[in-house]
Amino acid sequence: MSSVASASGSSSSVRVRFCPSPTGNPHVGLVRTALFNWAFARHHQGTLVFRIEDTDAARDSEESYGQLLEAMRWLGFDWDEGPEIGGPHAPYRQSQRMDLYQDVARRLLDAGHAYHCYCSQDELDVRREAARAAGRPSGYDGHCRDLTGAQVEEYRAQGREPIVRFRMPDEPITFTDLVRGEITYLPENVPDYGIVRANGAPLYTLVNPVDDALMEITHVLRGEDLLSSTPRQIALYRALIELGVAREIPLFGHLPYVMGEGNKKLSKRDPQASLNLYRERGFLPEGLLNYLSLLGWSLSADRDIFGTAELVEAFDIAAVNPNPARFDLKKCEAINADHIRLLEVKDFTERCRPWLKAPAAPWAPEDFDEAKWQAIAPHAQTRLKVLSEITDNVDFLFLAEPVFDEASWTKAMKEGSDALLRTARENLESADWTSPESLKEAVLAAGEAHGLKLGKAQAPVRVAVTGRTVGLPLFESLEILGREKTLARIDAALARPAA
Repeated sequence: MSSVASASGSSSSVRVRFCPSPTGNPHVGLVRTALFNWAFARHHQGTLVFRIEDTDAARDSEESYGQLLEAMRWLGFDWDEGPEIGGPHAPYRQSQRMDLYQDVARRLLDAGHAYHCYCSQDELDVRREAARAAGRPSGYDGHCRDLTGAQVEEYRAQGREPIVRFRMPDEPITFTDLVRGEITYLPENVPDYGIVRANGAPLYTLVNPVDDALMEITHVLRGEDLLSSTPRQIALYRALIELGVAREIPLFGHLPYVMGEGNKKLSKRDPQASLNLYRERGFLPEGLLNYLSLLGWSLSADRDIFGTAELVEAFDIAAVNPNPARFDLKKCEAINADHIRLLEVKDFTERCRPWLKAPAAPWAPEDFDEAKWQAIAPHAQTRLKVLSEITDNVDFLFLAEPVFDEASWTKAMKEGSDALLRTARENLESADWTSPESLKEAVLAAGEAHGLKLGKAQAPVRVAVTGRTVGLPLFESLEILGREKTLARIDAALARPAA
């Protein structure tokens, strides 16, 4: 089998696939797999095939299918063949390819690469338990491998419906994983396996390799959890080549686990795994993808922030670290914050729009002031980790009165704060409201009059005007809010009953 260098030496020869199942919401582990396949294809100017594995009617849904397409578009992943595009190997939904799988299964049976297995589940369980007790491998024991005609007739007379099993070779299978190096599986650890259910429905173990073969996939980049199935697929590929269904065995690369809390594999059921969560919170696609690319790969030892173009240019599957990577939400947020800073201000103002209107925004549409938003946006851009934080940061501009955080009020309005606020109000009333520096001097002078430094002096002013102890740069915020509203809010704070 060719090496990765020779297989990818001709850029046009690279064909990879991303083949999710439309079950539930897309999750970040799935996105990381899509990202590495997309980056690999684009790095080699190859082909990305987007295929939908929707043979599980009980779990698949059109809603999830639509979410997958929307997620790919939101993330900026373009595909060369697949849904909504088509291609030479259509259709790209497995539910529409059943005739192909049934034909291949029949040919495998006819050639002796597969056989009918009549074992019941109870019989399998009993034999597996006995194997465990004896210290032997507990996989399928080949009971139906070489049934006589009489045995088959007896099973049929009992009304048993067989599954189809693939006949594994009685020899070790060795392959070179693009991420993990050379791996060998001994035959006793890779028993014969099912490829068609008793009801005739093909299993993932058949349809996935058959589709890869028919779609001429050259590199299979997938999760580490599928590593143990690779020797089975290689054996099946050899049979498919013999039958003329496949031309070659693809190269395999198994990506490291993404770990969640407690060093457990990040599951679809983990709250932080859902891609929708990151969209709703206002992560930038480029920020999220930057972070996910670091889960097993890096651009350089001293640089974490980069765009997808740089990722594509530098991506090397051989540089992927096989060790599990832990998902760190705080680091993900920090990287996203850096990408927010990198946006052009005009782009930033537009990306924030969903959080500046209903249902995210607590103010009435008519109270939103575009001029104030344009003025505050550059200051907000330097403070956000995710775009959804914009709502709380600018609500003081568009609400009739600030929403007071009682804990913040208590923290800021200590003994003597009323006197400080009165002095600050007097100074602000006569300040130059076209200059944030003049407003700063007014509050600084008020603090000095009461023996306080600026940090202590501005806290009561900030809470009185914005309702919070932390937020956007105070004096720029006061200037944008305006003299009349600022003074009115200080008056309201002075009139507010003590907690």
